[in-house]
Amino acid sequence: MTDTPTKQEIQSKSDNVPQAMPVEQKKNNRNDRKRNRRGDSKNLDRDSDWQERVVQIRRVSKTVKGGKKMSFRAIVVVGNEKGQVGVGVGKAGDVIGAVRKGVSDGKKNLVRVPLTPSNSIPTLSLGRDGAANVLIRPAAPGTGVIAGGSIRTVLELAGIKNVLAKRLGSKTPLNNARAAMVALSQLRTHKSASRERGISLEQLYS
Repeated sequence: MTDTPTKQEIQSKSDNVPQAMPVEQKKNNRNDRKRNRRGDSKNLDRDSDWQERVVQIRRVSKTVKGGKKMSFRAIVVVGNEKGQVGVGVGKAGDVIGAVRKGVSDGKKNLVRVPLTPSNSIPTLSLGRDGAANVLIRPAAPGTGVIAGGSIRTVLELAGIKNVLAKRLGSKTPLNNARAAMVALSQLRTHKSASRERGISLEQLYS
């Protein structure tokens, strides 16, 4: 006599079998996974207010065994006009590739600039790179950006709107831009200076 399963056993087995997910829910889960996979970095880049300005594009050559290999060099300034700025250099066989490399290089070398409520800098600063010297001085509200060449581009993309700058020595755009970056990296607020010296703000001003 064979053992036939009873109704209760059949019902308990069917309860233990996992139910299939609805088709719509599967599609939604797939879409969520794709969004998470692609997109956190892309969304961050899209939401950020980075601006890029090309300062100079030059055709350069490298002497190799077969002759001269021509390429392009681009100097690019990257900033968000909120106190972050960087200078990058890129070389490639075409202009678009050189600019793209310059932008990625500039984002790797960012400098944070302390801004005052009047969108100026807290103190005077002098930067040097190679034979280029750059003097940056704070200015009163309404003065504007009084600077020239690549220094002006660096200051504008950093978000500084009232400043005086003077180029001393070399006129090379790359050296001047890097000297301006050195000057901006040396800036300190009065609070940070008093904290480093271990005194109060009143003693600093007196």
